[in-house]
Amino acid sequence: MNTITLIEKLWQDTVLAKEEYVYLIRNCSMEDRELLAARANEVRQSYYGKDVYVRGLIEFTNYCRNNCYYCGIRAENKNADRYRLSAEEILECVEEGYTLGFRTFVLQGGEDFSYSTEDIGSLIAEIKKRHNDCAVTLSLGERERDVYQYWYDCGADRYLLRHETASKEHYEKLHPQNLSFGHRIKCLYNLKEIGYQTGAGFMVGSPFQTAEHLAADLLFLKELQPHMAGIGPFIAQKDSPFAGYVDGTLEQTLLMLSLVRLTLPRVLLPSTTALGTIHPQGRELGILAGANVVMPNLSPVSVREKYQLYDNKICTGEESAQCRQCLDKRMESIGYHIVTARGDFANVSR
Repeated sequence: MNTITLIEKLWQDTVLAKEEYVYLIRNCSMEDRELLAARANEVRQSYYGKDVYVRGLIEFTNYCRNNCYYCGIRAENKNADRYRLSAEEILECVEEGYTLGFRTFVLQGGEDFSYSTEDIGSLIAEIKKRHNDCAVTLSLGERERDVYQYWYDCGADRYLLRHETASKEHYEKLHPQNLSFGHRIKCLYNLKEIGYQTGAGFMVGSPFQTAEHLAADLLFLKELQPHMAGIGPFIAQKDSPFAGYVDGTLEQTLLMLSLVRLTLPRVLLPSTTALGTIHPQGRELGILAGANVVMPNLSPVSVREKYQLYDNKICTGEESAQCRQCLDKRMESIGYHIVTARGDFANVSR
């Protein structure tokens, strides 16, 4: 096999065999990565030009019933400083974000059942009532199909649920026994069947991860055909069981972003805060590798440091307006621009 031949094959056909993905993941040189990023950029621009969509992230609770081994807000972390935002506080974040030009709001939290299904539904309906030109995205973990359906009927447009890994064996090394790989995958298919713009995704460089696992992630995404894919580096959290593990790298994450873009040409692909955490220009480099979404934080500054999924998270002390202005300048510095739009999935042919 030859890396350049495989890159060109993927660019033309949007799919490789598992062993071909594995070969690329293991053997890409710096020059290969540059070619891969260039091809990914070409594909992304054919659908989205140089537009970068901005999502307003509202992390409204850091309570969670689960104990995922990599996560800083896991239920058993006694050092987590817990908080919950009220409906009024969440709506204040939305109003501020709308004024700043945000037209998608992402309500994210741990699996916190102190908010009832109806509480979340009422919140969705109120946001849509106030701003019917906006999209509401939820990222609230695993729920049963009837709950997803209820929230969709209340007006939710999108749902983010990273699958974390497409390997059952690997999944079970990252999660306690009470969490089911099969149930998580079923949730993703339920979301798509209901009609959500659905987001999956995985960590790069997570403990015990191999090139074969990453190749399986790409093949799973190709099969699922999500509208969004969240790809970011694993970053160890000091109070988690994986505290001593090595973080994922910038180079490997950029490689996987480019591979995802070529595998799913129309996908909405964030350049994550985690990428900006491991490198000062991480988010810019993510865009240049094929991403087209950024997700600044609209949560109140008073709680941002408390939503610590991983250590050393950036932008926890900045006001929402500062975050928006900073990202505008960062994107302009590389020849891209943030647009005020919902930023929906491109339902067009290449």
